[in-house]
Amino acid sequence: MSGGAPQQLMPRLRSATTLAFVLLLGASSPQTPNVMSADLEPQTLEAFNRYIQATEARIDKEVTRPGVFLYLEGLPEPKCSEALASTRSDIYMDRLETHDASGSAIEAPDGLIHHWIGAVFIPGATLGQVLDLAQDYNHHQDVYKPEVVRSQLIHHEGNNYQIYYRLRKKKVITVTLNTNHDVQYFPMDATHCRSRSVATRIAEVADAGQPGEHEKPIGHDGGFLWRMNSYWRFEEKDAGVYVEVESISLTRDIPTGLGWLIRPFVTSIPRESLLMTLGSTRTAIEARVHATSK
Repeated sequence: MSGGAPQQLMPRLRSATTLAFVLLLGASSPQTPNVMSADLEPQTLEAFNRYIQATEARIDKEVTRPGVFLYLEGLPEPKCSEALASTRSDIYMDRLETHDASGSAIEAPDGLIHHWIGAVFIPGATLGQVLDLAQDYNHHQDVYKPEVVRSQLIHHEGNNYQIYYRLRKKKVITVTLNTNHDVQYFPMDATHCRSRSVATRIAEVADAGQPGEHEKPIGHDGGFLWRMNSYWRFEEKDAGVYVEVESISLTRDIPTGLGWLIRPFVTSIPRESLLMTLGSTRTAIEARVHATSK
């Protein structure tokens, strides 16, 4: 007999698989709660808000340093040079973690905080070209597909933008989200700009694309994305533009017994989404640079 489960175990494996999918499909009762549901608790949100406050305080200090703007530029040598060099041939990615004033980690009870930084260099680009793309929200569905299913600029006044995205995230399971974001840009000079994007509403969509699609109650859903902030820095130099993004998101924790299903989604998606965003940004800007150079 070839490798695999012995024949006498197959019925039990099939039963276990059937039970898992019954739970996932929401067949719940008072005796069998739906393990795919999660509630955003006040203490979870409070911890995330403290994390954001500490992170933004650090960012505010970094962007006012004389002669140093990017996070990568503040790294010790030789890591700084290595990181900046990697943005020219690849996409730099690293996990970050913010600590409180005492140096302790900020844990979110019943939740997980995901904090990533990524950076890319776009040769030949100008700051104006990059900002034009970043602020062209009605066409982000074309630039950042398939994750951004629909995009729309709701309101624009000065350097403030209110936007809508329908997001689709897939990793073993597929989750669709209706999201609204407030984005504020902070132009600093002719070659430096930064922005702050805060998701003000995130609603998970059930039966997306079907006649009966509907939003689940916010904060009482699958818990795959409860909060999301991103902090962008744009610097034009070295005959191109460096684009650097910090992404901070809040999800549910991983339920016992379903780590095989939930863990890949909540741990992999934040990094992969940022990687996609930076890669798509570079591809779109390079196409514009090539078109203007003809």
